[in-house]
Amino acid sequence: MSDDAIAASGTVHWIGTGLSTGRSGLSLVCDSAARVVLWDRTTERAAARLDALGLTGRAEVRALTPTAPAALAAEAGPGDVIVSMLPAAEHAPLLRLALERGAHFACTSYVSPELAELAADAAGTTRTVVLTEAGLDPGIDHLLAHDLVARGRRALGEAPATARFTSYCGGVPAVPNAFRYRFSWAPYGVLAALGSPARYIEDGAEATAPRPWEATRTRTLAGEDFEVYPNRDSVPFIAQYGIPDHWKPETFVRGTLRNAGWRTAWKEVFETVAAEDPVAVRALAGELAARHPTTADDRDRVVLSVALDLRTADGAHWQGSHLLDVTGTEAESAMARCVSLPVAYGVTRVLAGALPAGLVRAAEGPAETDRWLSFLAARGLGGTYEESAAPAPAAATTTATPSGATA
Repeated sequence: MSDDAIAASGTVHWIGTGLSTGRSGLSLVCDSAARVVLWDRTTERAAARLDALGLTGRAEVRALTPTAPAALAAEAGPGDVIVSMLPAAEHAPLLRLALERGAHFACTSYVSPELAELAADAAGTTRTVVLTEAGLDPGIDHLLAHDLVARGRRALGEAPATARFTSYCGGVPAVPNAFRYRFSWAPYGVLAALGSPARYIEDGAEATAPRPWEATRTRTLAGEDFEVYPNRDSVPFIAQYGIPDHWKPETFVRGTLRNAGWRTAWKEVFETVAAEDPVAVRALAGELAARHPTTADDRDRVVLSVALDLRTADGAHWQGSHLLDVTGTEAESAMARCVSLPVAYGVTRVLAGALPAGLVRAAEGPAETDRWLSFLAARGLGGTYEESAAPAPAAATTTATPSGATA
């Protein structure tokens, strides 16, 4: 057990049963924890979700509602793990409750300023773990990025180099539809995210796309064309991924991936988002959800591409890339599997006392990154890895191996 983290009690409170709660993740938690409690707006909804996942009897069910907010506080105790699978705006109240109760906390979302502020006291005061960015994006993408940086450093040593880094992730229909999208989270959230400007590195300098979709480009992966665009703020991840000072970022972009034809199909959406009318955006989100419902026969697909290209002044070249391509099944969507399995593994690490107190992300050091990637690869989320290298002026050689294997 980590010296500074309070011992885990063995009880896990899993909050939320939405589209990201998959059988793979929740069953892993049920296998690993002494006790699992699944919370939803009603006990009937929680029980129905357990039944749908084939996990009836594996977890207790509870109701967590605005009229009974103290229910969780009454049950959560020191060393319990509270897992928030709710929208990002709901994480802070749950983390605050976790800290008050001396419980560990886990979520799949980015570290917001509020989460960071709350977690600052976790290491010294409550000695609890605050695990974040432990899903797909963020989560698996971070792991793959750290792996590429480590490989690149081993290949080129301390030689100065220019670096081109891209990371694109998207949930798309397994069979492209006319809309070129399948809603895997709240429709309003999908549309509202397009209204946030994107900051990234292009041609060696910072660039900003006030309307991210206007920076859409074609990206070909394994012979298939997709459309990609930057989102959020990529620049802080240069430091988070450990890009060394002797690499000059020529390109550094984290963004979203969509089926080819997406920009044309979403013309109505872009016009509405550009008008900056939240009421109109919310109304359109509702209309689109009704126009493009997800049926039991639909299958989703998750595609994640992370690539790093390094070149030295004398012409030496190293390039590595990971491609994760997962299609959903009748038993579990690709998105639910790719989001819930990583966070569930993180919960097992908390239960084992393997993570330090305070704020922790999925990728915290080479050993932990390798451990997570090996776990995911063993469960079908390894994808493929390709690498090419050429010491100047030799011709490049190329190899391909599973992502979970050592190249």
